[in-house]
Amino acid sequence: MQYEAVIGMEVHVEINSRSKVFCACCTDFHAPPNTNVCPVCLGMPGTLPVLNVDMVNKSVAVGLALNCRISRWSKMDRKNYFYPDLAKNYQISQYDLPLCHGGWLDIEVDGAARRIGITRAHMEEDTARNTHTIAGGQSGVDFNRCGLPLLEIVTEPDLRSAREAHAYLTELKQILQYLRVSDCNMEEGSLRAEANISVRPVGQEAFGVKTEVKNVASFSGVQKAIDFEIARQIAVIEAGGTVVQETRGWDADRGVTFSQRLKESAHDYRYFPEPDLVPVAVDQAWEDRIRGTLPELPAARRARLAAQHGLSAYDAGVLTQSRDTADYYEAAVAAGADPKKAANWITVELQALLSESKQEIAECAAGPAALAGMLGMIESGAISGKMAKEILAEMFSTGKSAEDIVRERGLSQISDAGALLDAVRRVLAENPAQVEQFRAGKEKVMGFLVGQVMRATGGKANPQMLNDVLREELSR
Repeated sequence: MQYEAVIGMEVHVEINSRSKVFCACCTDFHAPPNTNVCPVCLGMPGTLPVLNVDMVNKSVAVGLALNCRISRWSKMDRKNYFYPDLAKNYQISQYDLPLCHGGWLDIEVDGAARRIGITRAHMEEDTARNTHTIAGGQSGVDFNRCGLPLLEIVTEPDLRSAREAHAYLTELKQILQYLRVSDCNMEEGSLRAEANISVRPVGQEAFGVKTEVKNVASFSGVQKAIDFEIARQIAVIEAGGTVVQETRGWDADRGVTFSQRLKESAHDYRYFPEPDLVPVAVDQAWEDRIRGTLPELPAARRARLAAQHGLSAYDAGVLTQSRDTADYYEAAVAAGADPKKAANWITVELQALLSESKQEIAECAAGPAALAGMLGMIESGAISGKMAKEILAEMFSTGKSAEDIVRERGLSQISDAGALLDAVRRVLAENPAQVEQFRAGKEKVMGFLVGQVMRATGGKANPQMLNDVLREELSR
């Protein structure tokens, strides 16, 4: 029997507000444990939460970017459960009336476009962080994270493979970073992805029993966990067993999922409206103000750059992976750089320098105008492409312009035909045997002669001009 997977994603995004969602505590991730806390986020009796308006604004921006409808009236709810990371024994979240709902996000896998429905994007508070690595085998709870602004984005069960899930997460992360609402750092927990997975026979409309896979630290891990879980569920069914609705963890070292607990249903949480918070009423004027602040989003920017500058889909995709890279590219083009050459130098040479130094392009000392100036020197023949790689590395480390580096180091390329002719004639006079071999039809000797002229000019000869002058002189 053939089976198909049915996958829905739940993504928790920590919104990068300066204060927590219901109190004024700082959101610094690197602060010592239990220092960014107060009676509100510690759940002390008698405390009252106050909703952070920055959280609402950024959540609405995400909803609009995901083509959601923004609720004119939504409310906060209490989600009741007992766990050490939740001091007050309930989480303030949204249940039946979320802030954003009914959206979609387009992805592309193997050249085929797919539209993934967004069920909802709702606001809530994050929980504390449990630590089990304290000396002596003890466990501890760090409440610094408790109360951080969290947006949960839930899809329809529209994904059909682990690759589609990976593509969805990648596109969603790009949008969130373009909006600058989160750094999406999975290692620090700023973005957490959970997959709901079930399988069913091909052609069957009813869904199978789903499992939820949590605690996955990377998108590639999510993809591997989904693939494993699909295979596991099919094996259970074909062996005559029954898939159990449960929450499962991911063991990256062994490459397997493992059972953690039976999956709760909504009634288990005993949701009810949060009595200490007023409803959230986002009117059309408020929505329009936020819509007016949205940047050009990744998909639109990819399409525009490809059409405007004749870039390949691949180059446009690489350049728009981050908003800062796309901004850098467009600034270089605006400063006079050839669009295609700028794309090549940014995606290959500059990216290699950034990766090696573990820098972001926004921190790069070689700015877009400086790159455009260097490309202009290549175009004019002042430097060669080989020289430019060395010059770019120095620009990157020192922040100097290509013109200054060339002048200080005497690297100007020889593009004067007369000067090159003198060097060519000297080399030909010194290598009569190779000249005779070339005249006898041995074209490979040309490379040797070019190398000798390059050596004689200290590598400064314009390669194209050198080839032209050398061939002309050999033909005499």
